[in-house]
Amino acid sequence: MDIAGIAPVLIFLIAVALLFDFLNGLHDAANSIATIVSTRVLAPRWAVFWAAFFNFIAFLFFGLHVAETVGSGIVHAAIVDDRVIFSALAGAIVWNVVTWVAGIPSSSSHALIGGLVGAGLAKVGVSSIVWSGLGKTSAAIFMSPALGFVLALLLVLIVSWAFVRVTPMKVDSTFRILQFASASLYSLGHGANDAQKTMGIIAVLLFSHGATGGAFAVPFWVVVSCQTAMALGTLCGGWRIVHTMGSKITRLSPQQGFCAETGGAITLFMATYLGIPVSTTHTITGAIVGVGAARRVSAVRWGVARGIVVAWVVTMPMAALISAIAYAASGLFLAGR
Repeated sequence: MDIAGIAPVLIFLIAVALLFDFLNGLHDAANSIATIVSTRVLAPRWAVFWAAFFNFIAFLFFGLHVAETVGSGIVHAAIVDDRVIFSALAGAIVWNVVTWVAGIPSSSSHALIGGLVGAGLAKVGVSSIVWSGLGKTSAAIFMSPALGFVLALLLVLIVSWAFVRVTPMKVDSTFRILQFASASLYSLGHGANDAQKTMGIIAVLLFSHGATGGAFAVPFWVVVSCQTAMALGTLCGGWRIVHTMGSKITRLSPQQGFCAETGGAITLFMATYLGIPVSTTHTITGAIVGVGAARRVSAVRWGVARGIVVAWVVTMPMAALISAIAYAASGLFLAGR
């Protein structure tokens, strides 16, 4: 097929991928701003601008290891075609919309991974899966919130000891300032890890069309487009989920908000460096639970946290199921190979 024949389909699928990226920012805005909003350091409308800016500039500080994992480390790049990409995105988008409407902080990242797996299984079967890549991504479902929990808990203990002789008013004013830095770092980590997932999808799509010179690569225009789409989504916010993340799990002070964001940011930086597509939702939830538990175990509303964990567990299989259905339906209007 000549380029004129494939260009409209390619443009359509890139647009769908950027729509997912936009919805990712919309859905996951709470990850970046929930703590700084709940502590009343920033009003919601200013918090989203703050988060969106750092979401956008994240590509200046990180490599593209996560994009490479998503593009070629979940399903084999050789089996990817237009139907696989469309179905993966459809599974992720539908599940994101369902959980966004319900106010459930599920993982956009794992919805996308589930979508890829579902489409790959529907097309080829288990031989389509890159088990090493899927294994480390699946392990991160448990490791990223656990690491966020531990780091946030340790930070609370360290900060509490360091400021034990400081007046509560001084502690509050100090951490209201410091929370600007911690929120910036978390938004930077969020933009780096999450936007790269869509970069990987678009890059493997271009590779499947022979538009990257025969080798998997992420063009610069893809990087900028994905960071922009995510930042715009963040600007639109996800207020239902902000309420769940910022106040339903536990009540936060500026000191605790700083510790949660810093612990989460460190986790995201490590995962992005290692090329692991983790869930920013899982990470910040674990960190928020960690700072709540540091105060006292009863400070955490464990029923809310339990409901969030259930959403984590079902996200990948539900997105995979929707993706497999979309793959079967897409044969009516998209060609495969």
